[in-house]
Amino acid sequence: MRRAQIVSSLRTKGAASVRELAETLQVSESTIRRDLDVLDRNGELVRTYGGAALSPQAAAPEISFAASAQRDSAEKEAVAERAASLVEDDMVVVLDIGTSTRLIARRLRGRPITVITANLAVFDELRDDDAVRVCLLGGVVRRNYLSLVGSLPEAALRQVSADLVFLSCTGVRPNGHVVDDMEIETQLKRAMIEAADRVVLVAGEAKFPGTGSLRVCSLAQIDTLVTTPGADPQTLELCRQAGGKVFIA
Repeated sequence: MRRAQIVSSLRTKGAASVRELAETLQVSESTIRRDLDVLDRNGELVRTYGGAALSPQAAAPEISFAASAQRDSAEKEAVAERAASLVEDDMVVVLDIGTSTRLIARRLRGRPITVITANLAVFDELRDDDAVRVCLLGGVVRRNYLSLVGSLPEAALRQVSADLVFLSCTGVRPNGHVVDDMEIETQLKRAMIEAADRVVLVAGEAKFPGTGSLRVCSLAQIDTLVTTPGADPQTLELCRQAGGKVFIA
C-alpha cells in the first residue's frame, strides 16, 4: 500500500525527495529508501540523488493483466494456436510472462509435457491438468501482471535445460532488436533464452515496431518467429536472413 502511494505521488509530482515522501507518509527516511530501492528494481521509478523520479515506462499508469487480457483478439488466438503446434510430446517448455503465453498454455492442456513458468496465469490454466507437469518458478509476486519476478526465478532458470521457450515482447525494431519496456522482465527473458535450446518469439503485427527501449535480444537469437499477416516484411526478412523461421498465423 505504501509503495503504491509513493508511485501515485510521483505520478502527480514527477519527482520527490526522500524527506518529502517520509513526511507525507509519516514513516522514517530509512523506510522510504528501502521502498525506493525495491520500486527501482521493479522498474516503477528511477532513484535519484536524495529521492526518486517516475521512470519513463511508468509515466502512464500500468494497464492491469486483466485489462490486457480483455484485448485478446483473433490475432492473438491465431498466434497462440500456431505456436502451440510447435510443441511435441515429452518436451520441456518455458512460457514467458504475458497474455499470449496464457493462450498458448490453454492449448497445451492434456499434453504429456513439462511447462516451466513465472506466469501465474499460465499456472491457473494448467494447475488442474494431470497430463502437464508444471514447474512454477519462485519470485516476487507482481499482482497487476500475475507474474513472478526478481532474482529468484532468474537463479532457478540457471538450473533449467528446456527444449523450447515461448518469448513475448513489447516491440520488434526494424533493426532486428527485440525490446521490452520493463527492466525486471527484460532480465528474466534473457535468463529464459539461456535456458532453452530453441527460442520461439510470439509477436503479432502490433509489435512491429511496438514499444519499449530495453533490448532483450536480437532476431539472430530467435529460432522461430510466429506473427500475423500485417507484420513489417523487412523485419521478417531480417529474421529469415539470420537463420530464423517465420510462421504467419
